[in-house]
Parts: sequence; C-alpha cells; structure tokens
Amino acid sequence: MNNLPRVPYRKPDLRDFTADRRLLMLSSMALVTGTCGAAAAWGLIKLIALVTNFAYFHKFSFAPYDLANADLGVVSIFVPVIGGVIVGCMARFGSDKIRGHGIPEAIEAILMGQSRISPKVAILKPLSSAMAIGTGGPFGAEGPIIMTGGALGSLFAQFFNLSSAERKTLLVAGAAAGMTAIFGTPVAAILLALETLLFEWKPRSFIPVVVSAAVAAAWRPYLVGNWPLFPYVGDVTMPWWGLGLCAVVGVIGGFQAVFLSFSVYGVEDLFHKLPIHWMWWPALGGVAVGIGGWYDPAILGVGYSNIDALIHGAFTMHAAFMLMTGKCIIWIAALSSGTSGGTLAPMLMIGGALGIIEAHILPFGEPGYWALLAMAAVFSGTFRAPLTATIFAIEITGNLQVLPAVLVACVASFATTVLFMKRSILTERLARRGQHLSYEYSVDPFGVARVKDIMATPVDSLPASMAIKDAVAFFDTDFDQPRHKSYPVVDASGLLVGIVSRSDVLRWARVGWEKLATLAEQKSANEVFVGYEDDLVSDLADRMVQADVGRVPILDRATGKLIGLVARRDLLRVRLNGALQESERSRNLKFPGSGFLGD
Repeated sequence: MNNLPRVPYRKPDLRDFTADRRLLMLSSMALVTGTCGAAAAWGLIKLIALVTNFAYFHKFSFAPYDLANADLGVVSIFVPVIGGVIVGCMARFGSDKIRGHGIPEAIEAILMGQSRISPKVAILKPLSSAMAIGTGGPFGAEGPIIMTGGALGSLFAQFFNLSSAERKTLLVAGAAAGMTAIFGTPVAAILLALETLLFEWKPRSFIPVVVSAAVAAAWRPYLVGNWPLFPYVGDVTMPWWGLGLCAVVGVIGGFQAVFLSFSVYGVEDLFHKLPIHWMWWPALGGVAVGIGGWYDPAILGVGYSNIDALIHGAFTMHAAFMLMTGKCIIWIAALSSGTSGGTLAPMLMIGGALGIIEAHILPFGEPGYWALLAMAAVFSGTFRAPLTATIFAIEITGNLQVLPAVLVACVASFATTVLFMKRSILTERLARRGQHLSYEYSVDPFGVARVKDIMATPVDSLPASMAIKDAVAFFDTDFDQPRHKSYPVVDASGLLVGIVSRSDVLRWARVGWEKLATLAEQKSANEVFVGYEDDLVSDLADRMVQADVGRVPILDRATGKLIGLVARRDLLRVRLNGALQESERSRNLKFPGSGFLGD
C-alpha cells in the first residue's frame, strides 16, 4: 500500500468573495461597453425618428415627432402592416433571434449560448426594432436596446480570451448601459441586471456592470438628453394609513400584470394555430396596430409624451381609459405576433392610465401620484423586479419622497404575481422553449457546511496487517454481506496507510501476490485522496469531481488519524438538510398555561 497520499492536498483560500485581479481588466473593458451601449441607444433613437418621419410624413429627418398629435388618414392603417412585413422578412431571412422584446433573448444567450451573440443579431435587432416602432409599433426602445447593448458587449468580449462567465459580465454591462442611456436610470439598470440577467451576486460581475452604467450615464447628456426623464414635483403627503392604500394599488397593478402576461401568450398561441408561416404574423399584428392608431394616434409608437402627461395628471378619466384600452389591445396583438419591440414603455403607459382611473376614487393624492405608483407596480409585477421598479420610479422622476409608497406598491404587486403566475413575461418564453429558470437566490448549502457535519463515523476500515489472501477473501464474501467498492487501510495507531479497492483485489487475483504479504506491503493502483474534518463540503465536492473519486477518508488535522469517511451519497445529504429546513416546522415556545417556559 502507499505510505503517503499521492494526491496533493491544498487547503482552500477561504474568502468572502472570489474576485481576483481579472476584475480590474473587466472593469476597464466595461468602459468600452458603457460607451457602446450609450452610442447604440443614441443610434436607435435616431433610427426610430427617421423611420417615423419617412413612414408617416414622407420626409427624411432625424427630428423626433410625436404621433399623438398627428392627423392620420385611413392610408396610415397600412403603415404598420408594411413595417410588419419588413420585420418578418428580416427575421425569416436574417435571424429569428430578433423576434420578441429582447430581454428573454438576452437571458437565453447568457444561459444557453455561453454569452455569445452573433454580429448579425447585433445589427438586425436595432434595425428591426426601429422599423417596428417607427411604423407605429406600440413598443418601447428599452428591450431592443438592452439586447443590442448586450450584443455589442458580447461581441467586444469575443475578441479576447475570456471565460463564459466573463463574457456574461460584459454582455450584461452593455445591456445596463443601453437602458441607462435610454431612461437615465443607472441604478435601476444595475438592479435590473442583478434581478433578471446576472443570476449571481459577485464583485466580478457587479463592479463592471456599475462601471458600464456610470459611463453610459456620463455620455447621456451629450447623446440623448438630460435627466430625470419625467420630473415630478407633485404633493406626496398622505395620512398614516396611506401606505395600506398604496399596497392595494400595488395588488391591482399585480393583477393587471397577470392579465397582460396571460393575454400576450394566449394570443401568441392563437398565432401558432394559423396556417401561414410566422414570417407573416407581424403583418397581421400590424393590421390591429394600424386600425387602432388611425382611431387614436396617441397609442402608436413609444409614447413617452403620454407617460409624462400621465405622471403630471394631464389625462381625464375617460381619456385614460381609452389610452389604456387601445394601447393594451394593439400591444398584445403586436407583441404576440413576434415582431421586435420592448415592453417597459407600454407597461408604464398602461399602468399609468389605470392609476389615473384609480385616482378618481381614492381619497387623497394627485392623479399623477397614483399614476406613478401604478406604473411602478405593473413594472414590478410583470418583470418580477420590485427593487428595480422602485428605484426606476425615483430616477425617472427625480423625486425621492415617493420611495416609501412606491416600494410598498411594487412589493405588493410582486407578491401578487409570484402567487398567481408560475413564470414572468420574461421567463415564460424560455419555458416554452424547454428551459426552466429559478430566480431565487440563496446561500449554497455546500458553501457553509463542514465535512465533519456529513462524514460517516465510525469508519469501516481494514488493518494494514491484514494478509492479502484475507483481503481477497473479504471481498469475495460480498454475497454474504454487501461490501463497499473501497476501504481505507489504517495501521495500529489509526494512521491512514492507503486505500484498497475491488480493482486491487482483481489485479492481485490475476497477477498473484507473495504468500505472506500484507496490505501494508502492497501498492494500490488508486491514488489516496484525503480530506479534513474542517474542510468546506463545497471544496471537498469540487475535488472529488475533479479526481473522479467516490469515497474520501477524512483525517484529523492535528493527529492525521482517520476519523471519518465521505461518500457521494453523503454529499446529497447536504441538500436534503436544506430541504428539511424549508419544510419541517416546529413550535419552540408555548403560550402561558400550555407549558410556557417550562411550566
């Protein structure tokens, strides 16, 4: 047997975070992704304006134009239809990855595509989005720019020798930069990355995303404009019971988010039943957009002016109802058809219109105040991102005083959608493609458990003085008593000498052994792999996988004696213990008269 282990043991360097010097490299690269994201946002805004001016007013101009005040004739019905045909062709003959609102596609690239996005998608996504929105599509620019910014970050990362995790960091950094440049909300963009895209909380990813968003925020005044985007200075005072009413508004916003999510995918199922190729679906969605826009031009396009008017309470109850209904119908029809466009701006508009309606029956507060709360609530419930929605509402208005009310509304909406929907509007699309995601972040039980908590004791071992013939006979009696695949071999003082396995016995039986030989005198074909009782289970599990070892002797660090053994099944017990902590319930204290404090 081996007298010393042949597998070197290296005590893990236990730290709060796993970041190393490559963090500085990624942060430096994030300066580029932040600039690219801001530039992409500027380019997309200009493209949308160009397409809008050309499609509706037949002029070549990059000047922004608000369709809400436009006098559109019957011919305008065909504009979204033509735009849908063009987008469908781009998706069919270019890349079908440009279909949809962008964020699910970014998530799919992160989780299933090793954070690699093709140059074709980086080019076609903004072009198709500009075509869809510019021809009246009721979408926001945030989804496409998140996808475009992420694509630019991914392309930049692919020029360097980076890991998949590092590419993910730069992809998300570009996405956060794009959202920051569009809305002027760097903190909300960072939180959106954490809540929906990163699937981790590590300095390696968090710090570069912050750098990228900060760079985009610095560029925004020069490329897009100043912020806050929708400044709000209205009265936010409320009675002591007002937060309860804010929670009610949040719950209503949550149910609105549930309705919108179910409606989008319900109508999408109807499109799948059509006997025509999906390339023509955006054109059919364009028919609904064209008719709705001809009736009420205010529901066409991005509609940021409508959001601003809602926050400032400039809508009557009837006008808000018409806006909510019309926007809801054409948005569901268009998004379900698979065209290219974002969801956030329509959500804000639909939610804000509901808030205006609610303001007419609520006992206090300005209409714009309730519109803002309803906007944030629908955002929170739809995206399952309550912190992002809360900070987003503060950043777009520049009003910190709305924080308590918005937070309560967003969390109430979040709780409602969690209870009534299995998946969000973002993850449902991935689920339909056979992918399941979990957004519940928790401490890895393997990262906090110690080996001494799971090791088996006492250990079944063989003495070093055992003769080879007896060891062979020991394994041959498997039919009488099941044997393990391997056993640790210890000397008289309890020190580990080596490992003997079935493969050793088969080899000895084939080549023979000296008549009086003992286990201590034989060499094993197996490397001796050991652990210590104070090791983290996560470190031991990683080393077991790397060495392809199923059973590990555990030694006392002070004496070197064998004190336990960990098998693969013991590792599974860690997860079982975590599940039991979630499911087992007990009452440790009792009320007076029923044994309280030992009575």
